[in-house]
Amino acid sequence: MSVADEIGANLPYLRRYARALTGSQSAGDTYVRATLEAALADPDLRDRIGGGRIPLYAAFNRIWSSGHVDVSDPDREAGVREEAVQTRLANITPAHRQALLLTTLEEFSNAEAATILELSENEIEALVSQAIEEIDSSAATEVLIIEDEPLIAMQLEEIVADLGHTVVGTAATHSQAVEIFSRSPAGLVLADIQLADGSSGIEAVEELLSFGDVPVIFISAYPERLLTGERPEPTYLVTKPFREETVRAAIGQALFFGTSKPLG
Repeated sequence: MSVADEIGANLPYLRRYARALTGSQSAGDTYVRATLEAALADPDLRDRIGGGRIPLYAAFNRIWSSGHVDVSDPDREAGVREEAVQTRLANITPAHRQALLLTTLEEFSNAEAATILELSENEIEALVSQAIEEIDSSAATEVLIIEDEPLIAMQLEEIVADLGHTVVGTAATHSQAVEIFSRSPAGLVLADIQLADGSSGIEAVEELLSFGDVPVIFISAYPERLLTGERPEPTYLVTKPFREETVRAAIGQALFFGTSKPLG
């Protein structure tokens, strides 16, 4: 496989990670683009990141940590939420969130995450623990689950309840999701892509967002179908089958960057 093909195969997942880390599509994609531009200017770096996911993510981490990347004006790109995201990012240290996302959403081992972040395994374990504490201390909110598989829906309900949130309803179809949300607006939505009646979870979410802004986590067995480089794309995307830790991390990120209050 050529260097370009190797990078291309891993790029959708790096973009997923970048969006979850930054809380927005435009900011995440900007940092990924800066990583690729750095590789174009440095043949040695290009060869390294063509060696697999670990060196690619490590190169991205160095770009992210440098902070020397201009993100597009959030007012033009994505409105009030993205502006708030960038303001909040400027005042925090994201290392613990990086460690958590790398070991859950991206499924790297502690040793691999340590290589990417240029830390020790013990430091990675400590950072992940800090991130979990932050998630567990998040303000409680109401959650709508859009999922047509009963066992998966029950699993998600248990995770949500364990984090201290309340499930306002579980919908198996587009129409059920809209009905529940219009009656009980939620502060977070967990949505499958393909629903029982053949309707689209994406279309259901788009209709829900017409009621107001709310963070959404998409859950799909085929994440590459939603990470094509076309707009709009989901900021938070969990792959099926998922681990509980992955869903917890995604919920923590979504509530960190988004509102944790129900719409009213």
